[in-house]
Amino acid sequence: MEQAPVRPPLREVMGPIVGTIAFFILAPGTFGFYVPWRITRWHLAPPLLGLWALRPLGAVLAVVGLLGLAESFSRFAIHGRGTPAPVMPPKRLVVTGLYRYVRNPMYVAVLWIVVGQALLFGSRRVLAYAALFWVTVHLWVLVYQEPSLSARFGADYAAYCAAVRRWWPRLRPWRGGGEISAASSRGSRARAGSARRKAPSPPRTPPCARPPRGSARP
Repeated sequence: MEQAPVRPPLREVMGPIVGTIAFFILAPGTFGFYVPWRITRWHLAPPLLGLWALRPLGAVLAVVGLLGLAESFSRFAIHGRGTPAPVMPPKRLVVTGLYRYVRNPMYVAVLWIVVGQALLFGSRRVLAYAALFWVTVHLWVLVYQEPSLSARFGADYAAYCAAVRRWWPRLRPWRGGGEISAASSRGSRARAGSARRKAPSPPRTPPCARPPRGSARP
């Protein structure tokens, strides 16, 4: 049975909260808003494919993406006790909220925001930028993010990868988060103690190894 989360002391989350807000403005603010604004100046062009219905659809996508982005960012500070920035990574594996449905909800949310603006303002250039953005973050996830998380959280992250896809959301939330969160918290403390004692590191778990046939795929 999953235990109710314990609210952390304010002093433990103030730094992560400030860092998360700063990174929110710097990264999604740049790639999700500033770049599309530079392309369109937020001026309405004729709708894509001549379909006026794409404008309200784009507005809805952008708003839903922004709400999802804010929700996902907040969990890094409150639950993960860190930030999405590599310079201040989370101390605990974040597997709650939207992370129960998809492994990279922040990137998905930014993509929705960009695609939403492309539809709203009728911009093929922003739509092309959205495709370039997705390819870039996909490579970032494969080359850096997944190996880094695998090195930090080991078997816990491997179990999460096997249950939750990289980009395609689950229809139902994954319910293994409580056990993983507790284990990753204990694992972080154990790794810190091992580092102080200069004990040899255990072998690394391969980052998001391919799940068995029939399991959830990225």
